[in-house]
Formats: sequence, C-alpha cells, structure tokens
Amino acid sequence: QVQLEESGGGLVQAGGSRRLSCAASGRTFSSLVMGWFRQAPGKEREFVAAVSRGSWVTYYADSVKGRFTISRDNAKSTVYLQMNSLKPEDTAVYYCAGRQERVTSIHGDEYDYWGQGTQVTVSS
Repeated sequence: QVQLEESGGGLVQAGGSRRLSCAASGRTFSSLVMGWFRQAPGKEREFVAAVSRGSWVTYYADSVKGRFTISRDNAKSTVYLQMNSLKPEDTAVYYCAGRQERVTSIHGDEYDYWGQGTQVTVSS
C-alpha cells in the first residue's frame, strides 16, 4: 500500500505562484509513476501533469503547459507541482496519484493510489 499526502494549497492571487508537494510512504517511491489531477466544483476530475519514474518523461494538460512544472525527488519520496501565472480557472482541489505500471499515463483511472487532496483557490 501507498499513502500519499498533499500539502501547499491555499489562497493565492491571480498571477501568483504556488508549489504543491505530495509525500509518499509505504512503497518504494521510485517505482511509481506520479501524477497530479484536479477537480473544480461542479466539474469532473481532470489531468494536470504526470512524471515518469526517473523523471525522463513528463506530460501536461494543454491548459497548464508553460505555467506548471511537475518534478520529483525520489530520495525524499516527494513529487512537486510548481504552479506559476495562476488563473482563477485553476481553482480546484488538487490530488496527487501514484501508478504502479511503468508507462506514464494521463488517465486517472489508471492510477492506483490517491491522496486526500489540497485546495487551491485563485482570486481575481
């Protein structure tokens, strides 16, 4: 089993930055593909970013490309999401997720482990 815990959410003004962290425990972190997803009120969960086990591959949703950066530190069992140039439409609960299979995926139903989520609110 894997436990994931997000942190770093909060209130930020439009145009500002925020870094989310997700700490993992319970399984060798380096064996997991990691992803970030988000869910806004009244909307379905959507993919944000994903990173391969060794950080060689990253994927981003078009809506965040160029503004968000996913990274991981396997020594610290932590994945990060650096969010810059935030917009009100980025307001959502952000979830990190872990996938046991080797292939990096953008599909939430292909992830095995999920955190509880952290709220990010961007004010205009």
